[in-house]
Amino acid sequence: MSRLQPLQSQFQEAVLDGNSEFENSIVSTERVDAKQRIAIYAEAYRLRLIECLQENYAALHHLLGDEQFDGLCRAYIESHTPHHYSIRWYGDHLAEFLHDNAPYSQHPFLAELAEFEWKLMAAFDAADVPVAAAEDLAGVPADRWPGLRFELHPSLQRLQLAWNVVVLWKASEEKRDPETPAGTDAAVPWIIWRRDLRQRFRSLDQSEAWALDRAQQGEDFAALCEGLRRWKSPQEVATYAASLMKRWLNDGLITRIEF
Repeated sequence: MSRLQPLQSQFQEAVLDGNSEFENSIVSTERVDAKQRIAIYAEAYRLRLIECLQENYAALHHLLGDEQFDGLCRAYIESHTPHHYSIRWYGDHLAEFLHDNAPYSQHPFLAELAEFEWKLMAAFDAADVPVAAAEDLAGVPADRWPGLRFELHPSLQRLQLAWNVVVLWKASEEKRDPETPAGTDAAVPWIIWRRDLRQRFRSLDQSEAWALDRAQQGEDFAALCEGLRRWKSPQEVATYAASLMKRWLNDGLITRIEF
């Protein structure tokens, strides 16, 4: 056992970094020498990570094609060693990698598509908790409305999209030819969440996005109404804020109402 741990460490270094010291512990044959035998394990390791990235980023793979996606995966693998015990979570920094590294950073729709796909999976894997119903809001006394606070579903994900990544993703889901990436003049707020074991997503206008972010931060109903006056008149702001609460309840975004 005393030699096993050093051998394991050398093997890992050989697979990850190409450390040649481990070759001294491998028997060469006429058909395959020590270097080739290590290379087989190193390539198998990378192929498994590439397979994982293909599963996690199917739409990105669909858009780039096999060759370009393979090149992207190998570049990412060289800079990001898995850090979680489950390979399911490998690729959690791919969107950042695409955003920060050329040539991918020259095509910002790639990072956005990666972020969208990752957050879809994060929403699916989030904790399952009961959601509040519209009746829960209807039962709140009028004098308690200003202090209302809302606990939002743990699957809720927020992002900003300046490209048609939802269209790109749908082409992959429907196994159609890749769509052409197209940008917008300004980024649009989106949410992703899970309900009834299905991921859901929709765009928001700026006022709803602002209110949802503040609600998630723990702001009460009175503070939401005050902030929404940026978009609504004093006469309509309370009604508008209440309509947002009801929509969030119908969508299954609210798990608890506190008052």
